[in-house]
Amino acid sequence: MRNSAETFVHANHAVNTETVSDAELLRSIPFHDLLSLSRKQIFINTTLSWPWLGLGFLLAMQGWYVLAILATGMFYMLALRQAHDCYHKNIGLSARNTQILLHVLAITMLCVTHAVGFTHLQHHQHKLNEHDIEGSWSRKSAWSAIALGWVFFYKIQQNGLKHGPKRLQRRAYIDLALIFSVLLLTAISQHPLLIYHVLSMLVCSCLVGFFAVWSVHHGCEGEHDIARTERRAWLNFATAHLLFHVEHHTFPAVPCNHLPQLAQRMDAVVPHLLQKRVT
Repeated sequence: MRNSAETFVHANHAVNTETVSDAELLRSIPFHDLLSLSRKQIFINTTLSWPWLGLGFLLAMQGWYVLAILATGMFYMLALRQAHDCYHKNIGLSARNTQILLHVLAITMLCVTHAVGFTHLQHHQHKLNEHDIEGSWSRKSAWSAIALGWVFFYKIQQNGLKHGPKRLQRRAYIDLALIFSVLLLTAISQHPLLIYHVLSMLVCSCLVGFFAVWSVHHGCEGEHDIARTERRAWLNFATAHLLFHVEHHTFPAVPCNHLPQLAQRMDAVVPHLLQKRVT
C-alpha cells in the first residue's frame, strides 16, 4: 500500500511549498494511523528491555564485565524508551498499568521515573526556553554535559518531586522508597550482582543529560528549531529510535516504534525542517 505521505505529495505536486507555511505543511502530514498499536507491538514495547537486563546479569556472573556493561547499557537505553513512551501515554497500556510499569522501571533503573516524567513534559511545553530545566542542558558544552551529568540527574528528579502535582508526587515518593529499598538491600547483602547493577545504573544515569538532551538539542534555539534528528539506520536501531527527535517533538503522541515511518513522511513533506542531524 502506498505510503500516505507519498499520497499527499503526489496529490499536491503543483503546490509551491514556498507559499505554504511550515505549520500548514506539518498539519498536512498524516499521523493518526501511527497512534494505534497491535497487541504484539504493545507486548514488545513493554518487555523489550528485560532480556538485556537478564543478559547483563548473566555475563556479570561469569565475570565478563566488558560484555556485561554493553548489555546493561542496552537495557538502560531500552528502559529509557519505555519510560519515555509511558510519559507520553503512548506505550499502549491502561493508565493504571502505565503507572505500574513506571514503578518497575524505577526499581530497575534506580531513577524516580514519575518525577522525571513531569520534568520531561515541561520540556515539551517550554521548548528550550528559560523555564525548560531538562532542555537547559543543551546549552552546555559536550564535555560539561558529560562531566556534570550527575547534576542533571539530580535536577530533573528534584524538580518533579518539588513541583509536580500532589498525585504525581505521591507516585514519585513510592519510586523513591523502592529505590532506597534496593540500595539498602545492596548495602546489607553486599551481593556482587547488586553492587554491579547499582554502579552501572548510576553511570548510565549520569550520561542521560548528554545522550538524551545535549546530543539531540545542542545548537537549537527552540520553538520551530527544537531538535535534531538522525537517518543512519544502524544508529537509530542501536538507540531504540530515540534520535528521531524532531519527529518526536512535532508529533509527541506517536509511539517510538512508529517514528521511522513518521520520519519518512516528514522527509517527503518538510525536509527543510530536518537538516540538523545528531551526527
